Amino acid sequence: MSSDGAPQTSGPAGRYATALYGHASDARALDEVVDQMAALGRLVDESPQLRRLLDSPLIDVNQARAAAFAVLNEQGFGKIVHDFVGVIVNNRRMALLRPIIAAFAALVAEKRGVITAAVASAHPLSDVQENQLRARLIEAGYSNVNIVKWVDPSLLGGLVVRIGARLYDTSLKSRLQRLQYAMKGAA
Repeated sequence: MSSDGAPQTSGPAGRYATALYGHASDARALDEVVDQMAALGRLVDESPQLRRLLDSPLIDVNQARAAAFAVLNEQGFGKIVHDFVGVIVNNRRMALLRPIIAAFAALVAEKRGVITAAVASAHPLSDVQENQLRARLIEAGYSNVNIVKWVDPSLLGGLVVRIGARLYDTSLKSRLQRLQYAMKGAA
């Protein structure tokens, strides 16, 4: 992910995601791989032990591969995802796994014509708030939209929504900054 939380579709994460997309498409297993990569992303997000394994540069490649394969086998992942994670481990890119998963999801959404809206909020969005946001995005002309959410407590309140190159910032943090600049200009 980039510093603003939006998925990267360039750089190493984007290149790995593009390679996986091409391989899965050629193998006619794209839908299966999409589902498995989403499940792998959830697994990484929900497992502190797996995140520690991915983030540690001190773990031997053979041990890391064995541990990763044990998790993948236990969870029932298919051969393509299994082999892909093996390549990630062998290339010592384990710390990039989560960004690669996000880049893969963004690439799949782009190929399927789904627009990704990266939404930062000061607090987790409720289902009602997410539905209201989706309705506003539909009104703005973004009919087929995938919302990627994350929490940024520094915003204090409101939302920051990024859709492609467009940025909609209604955060309390930016409003206070604009007020501060206006007050400096009046003095």
